Amino acid sequence: MKIPISRLDSSKLTDQQMTDLLFGNIKDDNKSGDCIFVAGSSKAVEYRLPPAVQLYQDGRAEKILFSGGVVWDGSGLTEAQMLADKAIELGVPAQDILMENQSLHTKENVLASLLVLDRAFYLHRISRLLVVTSHYHMRRINLTLRTYMPDWIDYSLCPVNDKSTREDNWFLNPYGRQRVEAESAKLISYVKQGIIMDQELEISGMN
Repeated sequence: MKIPISRLDSSKLTDQQMTDLLFGNIKDDNKSGDCIFVAGSSKAVEYRLPPAVQLYQDGRAEKILFSGGVVWDGSGLTEAQMLADKAIELGVPAQDILMENQSLHTKENVLASLLVLDRAFYLHRISRLLVVTSHYHMRRINLTLRTYMPDWIDYSLCPVNDKSTREDNWFLNPYGRQRVEAESAKLISYVKQGIIMDQELEISGMN
C-alpha cells in the first residue's frame, strides 16, 4: 500500500523499505525538456556528467545547468565550474552551459538555480527540466524541486548510478549502506519538518 513519507520512521526501516523509499519507481520517461539540471557533488564529474552530456547530445534539451558551489579539497573550483569545464572538453558549446555556483546543499541547488533559469529562459516559459543526480539522491531533489520551483514545471528524472550505491548493491558494502541510511533519514526528517513536500510511496511491508 501507499504510505506518506511523513509517516515513516527511519530507525525502523528494513533494507527493502529503504530501497523502496529512495529508488522505487524512479526512471527516465525519455521526454525532452528545456534544460538539463545537474546537481553537483564530489564525484559528479565522474558519474553525473557523462549521462548529462549524453542527454544533451541526444537532443533532449538545448541547455545544461550545472549547480553546486562547494569547493572540494584539492580542486580550487566549485562543483559547477568543474562540471562546466569538463563538459566543454567533452564537446558541449560554452554558450549552451549555465552555471549556479553559490549553493552548498540540495535546497540551495534549487533556490539558487531559480534566478539562473529565469535569466536564461524566463521561468514562465519553462515547461520541463531533465534532472540528473545520483539515483539514491533523486527522491529528495525531486521533492525539493516540486516544493520550491513553479508548479507548472514538470520533471524527467534521469538517475545516475555510481559503483557502490545502486539499487541492487548498496546493502552489500559499508559505504553504500552508510549513504542510503543517511539519505533515508535526511529525506524523512526534511519532510516531517515541512522543508520539502510529502509524497505517498509504495513501501513494502507497511499496513
